[in-house]
Amino acid sequence: MILIGALVLVLLALLGAPLFAVLLGAAALGFYALGSPLAVLHIDIYQLADSVVLMALPLFTFAGFLLSESRTADRLMRLSQAAFGWMPGGMAFVALVACAFFTALTGGSGVTIVALGALLLPALVKAGYPQRFSLGLVTSSGSLGLLLVPSVPLLIYGIIAQQLSQQLAMPPVEIVDLYLAGVGPALLMVVLLYLYCLWATRAGDANAATAVPRQPFSGAELRAALWDARWELPLPLVVLGGVFSGFLVVSEAAAVTALYVLIVEVWLYREIPLRRLPGITREAMVMVGGILLILAVAQAFADYLVYAEVPERLFQFIQTHVHSKIAFLILLNILLLVLGALLDIFAALVIMVPLILPVALRYGIDPVHLGIIFVANMQIGYITPPVGMNLFIASYRFRKSITELFAATIPFMLMLIVALLAITYIPALSLWLVR
Repeated sequence: MILIGALVLVLLALLGAPLFAVLLGAAALGFYALGSPLAVLHIDIYQLADSVVLMALPLFTFAGFLLSESRTADRLMRLSQAAFGWMPGGMAFVALVACAFFTALTGGSGVTIVALGALLLPALVKAGYPQRFSLGLVTSSGSLGLLLVPSVPLLIYGIIAQQLSQQLAMPPVEIVDLYLAGVGPALLMVVLLYLYCLWATRAGDANAATAVPRQPFSGAELRAALWDARWELPLPLVVLGGVFSGFLVVSEAAAVTALYVLIVEVWLYREIPLRRLPGITREAMVMVGGILLILAVAQAFADYLVYAEVPERLFQFIQTHVHSKIAFLILLNILLLVLGALLDIFAALVIMVPLILPVALRYGIDPVHLGIIFVANMQIGYITPPVGMNLFIASYRFRKSITELFAATIPFMLMLIVALLAITYIPALSLWLVR
């Protein structure tokens, strides 16, 4: 019966059954095989409700949906251009900074391409950048903010790691530590991509793109852009200052953020009428409900893996063939890059973290560092076929083929892989602010 049940689950997964149903079925089948009462599933699912950090998820998501529905993207674009447009490769740097911050604020990589793509692509082409280069830059930059506060993938990794901390007898992973750890790697990615943009638009090389002229600096335009974004500029300070100072915990910072964004966009800027709030709230909470459902059944599945000693057996198998921490990290990056090309980031988190985290701890890898490695790999997965979500969104938004967009993003992907290698093998890049 157990074998038949496993085959049925595999068949359902191949036919496109929802992820939560497959995970819950696998957990139920596993506990049944161990002879445990299936009532343990209810206990495991209920345990998720005890997580105080979990309250931050719907609040940050709601704030992100409000920002994406307003003209925040226009104001952020104008401010970035006024502040950085005078630099060498200034418009490319504007694209990188604007995309990173907008993704961080809204929590959605695809939202960034939809909201900023219509502004950035024509601006880049008008500034003298080649069409293919501009397409690759905008598509690749859409996921840059996934390592910056208030990153939803890092939040979910932290929740899963906290749920596993009791079984693994390790200190709980603090969400604040994850957000601190993401700052250095995110800056490294932006810097490396900017350096590539400078190289690709250098003068004096027949194989390079035509040198792009700089935009003259205007103090008046910068002041006007700052005034235009006056209500949204304090938002990062609200989150960062509240959380990193210790004055607010993550869930309280999320509540303050949601309230602040609601007041700013509805009553100060008046860009979101009250009649649209129920619809925006519904869209945000439908998304949150799907994530919470997957997280709840993933908790039950993770507990089954621990009870069945699957991580222990996996570690023994790996230890037999992999004798060093460096070799393990190499295999881990290869595995995660493949998964990033095949699975959505949330699916990869809930399935793989319970398996990988216990094994990584045995090799002496810090769980905070592991979270940054995981999300950095998944970030590259957003622009990797066949499931790279940003490729499909950009294809729809810019009316280009997937193959054309993938070819345009390859140079940027290579730079992100260089950053990933540095993040993986130099733990201090992630942990210097934490420790």
